Amino acid sequence: MKTLPVGGRASFFFSFVGGPNTLEINIGINGESRTFDVEPRTLLVHLLRDNAGLTGTHVACETSICGACTVLVDGKAVKSCTVLAAQAQGCEVTTIEGLADGDQLHPLQEQFWEKHGLQCGFCTPGMILTANQLIASNADPTDEEIRHGIEGNICRCTGYQNIVDAISAAAAQMRD
Repeated sequence: MKTLPVGGRASFFFSFVGGPNTLEINIGINGESRTFDVEPRTLLVHLLRDNAGLTGTHVACETSICGACTVLVDGKAVKSCTVLAAQAQGCEVTTIEGLADGDQLHPLQEQFWEKHGLQCGFCTPGMILTANQLIASNADPTDEEIRHGIEGNICRCTGYQNIVDAISAAAAQMRD
C-alpha cells in the first residue's frame, strides 16, 4: 500500500485505495465521523455536496472570491472551493446544516431571518459561517468590525446593512 504525506501535516498519511486514483480520507462533518474514497484532486466543496449530500454549501465563483462556499474547518472559516478534500483529513468540518440544534435555529440563522439579512439566500450559508467565526473571536463586534470580517463574502441583493444588523443582533443574543 502506498502512502502520500500531506504538506504541513506530516503526521497524517493517506492510503491509496481502489487503485492509484482514489484516497481514503476521514473527516468529521457536523459532528459525525465520515470516511470517503475520493480522487486526490477533489475539492472540499464537491465532497460536501456530491459525496456527503450537503447542498447548503454553494458553488459559485470557484476562485475564492465570493465566499458562497465558506465552511468551518476546525472552527476557522475557509472557502471550500479552493481546499482539497484531502487537506481536511482528520479535521472537523461544519456546514450550514450543522449549525442548528435540531429544530432550534442557531442565533445567526434566527437573526438573519428576523433582521432580513437575506433575499435570494445564495450567499447566506457562507455569510453565516463567516460571521460565526467572527463572533467566536470577538463576542461584541462593532459594525465596522463586522463589515471588515465579512469582506470576503459577496452579497448582490441586500446592500449589507441588514446582514450587519443580523450579525450584531446574533452576537448580542449569543452573549446573553
